[in-house]
Amino acid sequence: MDTVAGLVGFARALRYSGMSCGPARVEAFLAATGHTGLHDRSGVYWAGRLTLCADPEDLDRYDAAFAAWFGESEMPGLGEAPSIRQRTKIAALSSGDGDEESDSDPIKAAASEDEVLRHRDLADLSEAEREHLRRMLAVLRPEPPARAAVRRHRSRRGPLDSRATMREMLRAGGEPLRLARHRKARRPRRVVLLIDVSGSMAPYADALLRFAHVVVRRTPASTEVFTLGTRMTRVSRQLRQRDPEHALHAASKAVPDFSGGTRLGETLRGFLDRWGQRGVARGSVVVLFSDGWERGDVQLLAEQTHRLRRLARAVIWANPHAGHAGYEPVQSGIVAAAPHVDALVAGHSLDSLQRVWSRVRRFGNSGATANADKQMPPEVPGRPTAEVGRA
Repeated sequence: MDTVAGLVGFARALRYSGMSCGPARVEAFLAATGHTGLHDRSGVYWAGRLTLCADPEDLDRYDAAFAAWFGESEMPGLGEAPSIRQRTKIAALSSGDGDEESDSDPIKAAASEDEVLRHRDLADLSEAEREHLRRMLAVLRPEPPARAAVRRHRSRRGPLDSRATMREMLRAGGEPLRLARHRKARRPRRVVLLIDVSGSMAPYADALLRFAHVVVRRTPASTEVFTLGTRMTRVSRQLRQRDPEHALHAASKAVPDFSGGTRLGETLRGFLDRWGQRGVARGSVVVLFSDGWERGDVQLLAEQTHRLRRLARAVIWANPHAGHAGYEPVQSGIVAAAPHVDALVAGHSLDSLQRVWSRVRRFGNSGATANADKQMPPEVPGRPTAEVGRA
C-alpha cells in the first residue's frame, strides 16, 4: 500500500504542476509499473511517460518532476528505447547505505527524503541537498492572488445581465427564453517581493531568489522583485528568463551589494520614492524577506514601513529565524517595523515559503486584511500568528 501511495503521490505532483493526470491515466500508470517492476528506474520512467503524459508540452514537466521525486540519476534519453535489463536503484538524498526497509521500498524512501527536505533549514543544507531543493523549486506552480476586475463576463451564476437578456429576447421575437447572467472577472493582484541579500541573509539568498524566479515566471506581468542591502536593485527583468540558472546569473550580475551590509530603512525609502509611490506598491501584497538586522536608523525603518503599509494591501515580513524554536523578535529592525506589518512569519524552509505564499493568496484574495495598528506576534513553532480582520 505504501508503494501505491508513493506512485499516486507522484501522479498528484504532476497534476499540481499543470499536467492532466486523471484517474484513468493513474490506473494505467500503476498497471504499467506492475509489469516493469519498481526497482527498474528506467521502466518506471517510461511507464509514467507513456501513460501520464498527454501532450508534448508535458514532457519537460514530467522529466523535472520525475527527477525531483525519484532522485537525480541520469534520465533515459528521449530517443532511447526503455531498457528492461538495466536495473538501478532509485537515488535518495543521503549518500550512505540505507536500511533494509529503504532497500525494499525505494519509492517510499525517496518520498520521505523529499518530505524531510521540505522542512529543513535552508542554511543547513549540503551541496547535494541544495541541488535537490533546486529541482523541487523548479516544479512549483504557485497560483497568484486575484482581485475583482472592473469588467464583467458571462457566467451561469451571478446577478442578472439585463442588457444581454434583452438582446436574447429581441433575437427570439420578444420571448424570454433564457436569462443571461454575469459576474466580475478576476485579475492577478500585484505581488512585490523584497529580498534582503546582506551578509546575514547570504545562506538564504539563493533559495529565495529561486523561489522568486518561480513566482515571476508564473505571473510575470504582476510580480516585481527587488533586492535590499546597502542599496535597492530591481531584478524583475532578469528573473523573467525561463532558465533558472541563467536568471540567477543575470540577477547576481545586476546586484552590486551581495553579502554586504543592511540599511533597510534607506533602501525601503529608495524603493518607495522611485517605485512604490508611483504605483508598484499601491494595492499590492508586499513580502519582505529579511532577518531584521538593521545597521542604519531604526526610526527611519519604522517610518518607511508605515508608509509602505499605507500604500499596500498587506505587508508580510518573512524572517528565517522565526521558524526556530524559542525565537523572540528582538532585532532592532523587527521591533521597529512590527507594528506596521500584517504578519511576521517564518521563511527558513521550502515548507515555510509555501506557507508564505498561501498567506499572500489569502491577503490578496479576501476582502479583509490584517489590522496594521496592532503588533503581530511571530509565527514560531507551537504559537500561531494572530490576525485581526479589517473592515
